[in-house]
Amino acid sequence: MSPLASRSLGDRMPFSVSTIVRQQMNKGSKPVLEAASKNIEKEAVENAAKKESKKKAESKDIKQLFGLAKPEAKSISAAIALLVISSAVTMSVPFSMGKIIDIVTHPEIKEYLGFTMPQFMGALSAVFVLGALANSGRVLLFRLAGERIIQRLRNDLYVNILKQDMAFFDKNRTGELISRLSVDTAIVGKSITGNVSDGLRALATAVVGSSMMLWVSPKLTAVMMIVVPPVSIFGILYGRYVKTLSRQTQTALSEITKLGEERISSIRTVQAFAKENIEGNRYWDKVMGVYDLARKEAIASAVFFGGAGLSGNLAVLAVLWYGGHMVMTNDITIGQLASFMLYTAYVGTSLGVKMKTNSLTSFYSEIMKGVGAAERLFELQNKQSAIQLESGKILDNLRGKIRFENVFFTYPTRPHSPIFKDLSLDIQPGTVIAIVGSSGSGKSTIGSLLLRYYDTDKGSIYIDDENLKDINLHWWRENVGVVSQEPVLFAGTIHDNIAYGKENATIDEIKEAATKANCASFIESFHDGYQTIVGERGVSLSGGQKQRIAIARALLKNPSILVLDEATSALDAESEVLVQDALNHLMQGRTVLTIAHRLSTIRSANLVMCLEDGGVAEMGTYYDLLNKKDGVFRKLVELQSLGGPSQQKKQHDNHHHNNNNNIDHSRN
Repeated sequence: MSPLASRSLGDRMPFSVSTIVRQQMNKGSKPVLEAASKNIEKEAVENAAKKESKKKAESKDIKQLFGLAKPEAKSISAAIALLVISSAVTMSVPFSMGKIIDIVTHPEIKEYLGFTMPQFMGALSAVFVLGALANSGRVLLFRLAGERIIQRLRNDLYVNILKQDMAFFDKNRTGELISRLSVDTAIVGKSITGNVSDGLRALATAVVGSSMMLWVSPKLTAVMMIVVPPVSIFGILYGRYVKTLSRQTQTALSEITKLGEERISSIRTVQAFAKENIEGNRYWDKVMGVYDLARKEAIASAVFFGGAGLSGNLAVLAVLWYGGHMVMTNDITIGQLASFMLYTAYVGTSLGVKMKTNSLTSFYSEIMKGVGAAERLFELQNKQSAIQLESGKILDNLRGKIRFENVFFTYPTRPHSPIFKDLSLDIQPGTVIAIVGSSGSGKSTIGSLLLRYYDTDKGSIYIDDENLKDINLHWWRENVGVVSQEPVLFAGTIHDNIAYGKENATIDEIKEAATKANCASFIESFHDGYQTIVGERGVSLSGGQKQRIAIARALLKNPSILVLDEATSALDAESEVLVQDALNHLMQGRTVLTIAHRLSTIRSANLVMCLEDGGVAEMGTYYDLLNKKDGVFRKLVELQSLGGPSQQKKQHDNHHHNNNNNIDHSRN
């Protein structure tokens, strides 16, 4: 390298870098060149590996895509047989038309293949009827097979989604999953049934039509084939481009679905903050993103089909000119030229020279769209949950003993914010324990870990001295009842929401649970009673009514262990009394973990556990913890305005004796 070149190179670099380079150049440029060569070689190897990996993934997706049609092998085979019949009839049309023209233009010909003209027309009509019936059967069988594939795909995908662990739902929004279930499955189903049907028909037309063109006139065929290579090459490029756009479009559509689902389901919040126009603009931006992708595909389609159409039309002009000359020289007849032109039209249509949906070009582009959508689907369908539902042992007699041993836990979406650091606790069967602590201390997380929505990072959770990871999770969750601060009701009837707690529950069992939950009276006051529609997420009911229906659902489930996640904190005084009375029915004879702020709930517990700094700061009875001068629980009581300690001390004598009796009873 010349001094001038090295100086200009150094001028474009930071001082420290250019200095090092100059020093290396002074020593000799060999080390620098070797390092640069190694970097270039490394990048080339990495890029080649990426391309190879991409090809393998695409090949795997295509194989899995067509594997979806395997259960429909019989229907599809029958449809292909009908396709052969209908295609054979279709491809006989140009030949028949040419012969008819020759017979008409030559009156001396009275018969053809032993048939008079009326007989030949009648036979041809019968053949056309057969072709029409075969074509109808083909469409029907392919369509039904496609719908069954979509049905199975949606169901399998939905079931697999339901079996995922909670970390999966933390990372994937509801709208995106719904988009994959609805939009992507339809695209995949269409690409391997109706699209394959049209593609096979176009392939048969192209192959048979080209063969007949060659048979009629090799010279005219040579002229016509000039257009095939460029159209085929551009068709492949067009299909690959459409595949890329398809994947981007599906992603953009899922973003629209996510935004729409989230905002419409929270319409009260949107309207309360008068954000209708802002949300409309936000949705418009997402819609414009989809439009831009559709515009790119439209431009690509316009360029390809316009160019292909022009090529085909020019080829037809050349065939007409040269074919007319051959007719004049008696090399071919007028009927043969007419047959050739019809075959040319059929082949051109099958190749996609004209913008047709049943051409080989559209077949390839639709397959690529299917592959683009399938990549997203198979990624989801093949995903295995880190937490398995059905494996593990079932305990013979669940007593309700719970033990957390040296538990460390961090939410997967917040890896740098640990919740628990060496948490240990021991809850005896039948104990009612109140869990308190400041916001973010991990109160609700205990319930999530107990239900095994997540696994611990370190440490273990034991149920009746059995590791929770070794217990059948489906069975375990059936034995745990949950009543949360914001109970989730489904958009059905009150009857359906209560019955969700027990499969095949009778109406008498449902009414008994409603009575114990103090909700029978308001349910029966409704015009439709238990058949009253509660609206999406129970929107037509008050907070207290929803809470009591959730308690009735938990009562019907009859769990051995109960988790109450601030079940009364959002209620007014009157509703709290009714809900608390219902909870008292629910808590009898069960191990109960109650996450609470209200004194009435905390005071009635056998034990109070206070969380702080990722572990148990204090544990004891309500009054024992309240009497600790510098205790964490006492400070929480004062800070949260639950009542000053001096006021609670006055109640100590009235409740201390009963509280001790309850603790002794639970331990026994």
